[in-house]
Amino acid sequence: MPPEVSHSRAPQIIPSVQFSSPAASDTSPKSGRVARRMKFPGKKLLPMLVFILSSLSILRLLKIAITTTHSSPAAALSSSVQKECSFSSECSKVPSNAPGVKPRTHKTSDNATILTHKEFMLLSKLITHKAPCNLLVFGLQSQYLNLSSINAGGNTVFLHDDPYKISETKVDSNETRIYKVMYQVPAKNAYKLLKHARENPACAPSTSLLQQSSCKLALRNLPQEVYRLRWDIMVVDGPIGDAPEAPGRMSTIYTASMLARAGKTTDVVVHDVHRTIEKWFSWEFLCEENLVSTKGKFWNFRISGQSNSSRFCSS
Repeated sequence: MPPEVSHSRAPQIIPSVQFSSPAASDTSPKSGRVARRMKFPGKKLLPMLVFILSSLSILRLLKIAITTTHSSPAAALSSSVQKECSFSSECSKVPSNAPGVKPRTHKTSDNATILTHKEFMLLSKLITHKAPCNLLVFGLQSQYLNLSSINAGGNTVFLHDDPYKISETKVDSNETRIYKVMYQVPAKNAYKLLKHARENPACAPSTSLLQQSSCKLALRNLPQEVYRLRWDIMVVDGPIGDAPEAPGRMSTIYTASMLARAGKTTDVVVHDVHRTIEKWFSWEFLCEENLVSTKGKFWNFRISGQSNSSRFCSS
């Protein structure tokens, strides 16, 4: 808004000039001229000031009108969508054929996860040490595909929930398999599920068959070989879990801990441990006492199986 201008009469500015005497000021023509020069014409300056400020306000309004006219509706839509997508993962609902909107690239966990060199080296060294071994990966990041070549002669299984990513991925070895799975529990339910697991005996590690478990955290519809094989290494980097409405990793961390306890000795590596859910559920079901190494956003837990304990952690 243009600034408000006061229309009250401006006070005349009286100079602080001290003359020698009042009498001299009344009688001297020179002193009279000095006094007249020191008076500012306030009445003449006020209309000019109002005119200048009004002109600036009009120019500003014209500029705003021109900018609004030339901005496209698609740009406004894109800005609105960006704000919504910062709180929700349902960005794919935006119509791709809207005028002026560029086609969106398909959002996958591969876009959100890029391993650093040190993180990748932690995995590659771990697999090299145990290869050939049974390797289970929750997630399908492009960098993880190199792990199957390191695990030559072993079994490498990827579990992923994005059919688009799966269709784009090609594997050359019969020992590497990719399965599509469904994760339906949003990350915003993490605390309720944690409370459920603590209060429900069905979630205890001593339960026998994961497929028949009534624990809400148990993944019961995975491929049969996931339950049949004894895994040497498991990597938890899926589902994406990057928004409250997106599927969270509560069930994958819990299921990995249960599968690890069914074997002999299993390394469970969890990614994105800087996030609250990954941190909470790792401490709860994989336990600080089993943490053997950390690198970047990776925590590596070593779980000893064949235990009859009714608790995940000793303390």
